[in-house]
Amino acid sequence: MNEEPLRSVHTLNFPQILQQLNISLVISTYQAGKVILLRADGDTINTHFRTFNKPMGMAVNRTRMAIGTAYEVIELYNLPAVAQKLDPPGKHDACYIPRNLHVTGDIDIHEMAWVKEELWVVNTRFSCLCTLNPAYSFVPRWRPPFISALGMGDRCHLNGLGVTRDRARYATALGESDTPQGWRDNKGNGGVLIDIEQNEVILRGLSMPHSPRWYDEKLWVLESGKGSLATVVPHRGQVETVAQFPGFTRGLAFYDSLAFIGLSQVRETAVFSGIPLTEHLNERICGVWVFNIQTGETIAFLRFEDAVQEIFAVGVIPNTKFPEILQDDEERLAHSYALPDEALKDLSSGL
Repeated sequence: MNEEPLRSVHTLNFPQILQQLNISLVISTYQAGKVILLRADGDTINTHFRTFNKPMGMAVNRTRMAIGTAYEVIELYNLPAVAQKLDPPGKHDACYIPRNLHVTGDIDIHEMAWVKEELWVVNTRFSCLCTLNPAYSFVPRWRPPFISALGMGDRCHLNGLGVTRDRARYATALGESDTPQGWRDNKGNGGVLIDIEQNEVILRGLSMPHSPRWYDEKLWVLESGKGSLATVVPHRGQVETVAQFPGFTRGLAFYDSLAFIGLSQVRETAVFSGIPLTEHLNERICGVWVFNIQTGETIAFLRFEDAVQEIFAVGVIPNTKFPEILQDDEERLAHSYALPDEALKDLSSGL
């Protein structure tokens, strides 16, 4: 359990699950301004907090991590050799070091994902998907078929991105609107799921959908407004609720037979009023819930208290039990180098 105000509690089996799968988790909370590493440490979960400016969308694997913040995308790369030098000795097995920083401007970054080797970003303010180029703030790549032109008005609150077989395939939005902030008019059940390749809406009537994911030969989506996880049959336009949770579901990652789902408390503000969750669930929880997609059961959870009230993204770091994000350690950053293999062969032994 962490010291206040960033404390958390968890089920006894949560550390065992991470250890058995040889994974750790990373989550973002823009509300608290933190990226949090969830690491098994004996019989407890070590929640390791790093400060960023409004972190939201993330993409992560064993090699690299990308974090979308208030007006920039930060790319970090794992240097295992640096991890070996961290204290306590032998504890860390990954260390993510900042490598690139791309200033996008305030585009309200939501979900992000690598499509092959290219980072795709949900640009919510401009209602499009984009990629990054050093010469530009961003490069628009796709926008929903009902969005008539590129503009800054957050017309549909585009938020979710699903990648299938190395292709950007699915997107979610909170409304099928082409006017600035128009999605707010029917946010309770106006959400849509979009097939990017077919460039068409394949499902309507969703309650604040987030996090479309193709996994285990199924299409999954979170209906955040209902606090639920659901599966979708695209060609039939059908959605089936698989499970409901005690919070606003946002952030979804799969590993093995488990779904790791972010839950947020969400207050009854203008954005979150008028949705089923706030009307029917009095006590809402913030944390990460572990759901077995084969048995249909919740098997573990971690609940945050006090300072952390909303989660945006949840990611799995495979084959990694105790990672670190190196930040503010100027001495170590100044003396940590990564070179191509060919250059390493030519490196003087005197260095």
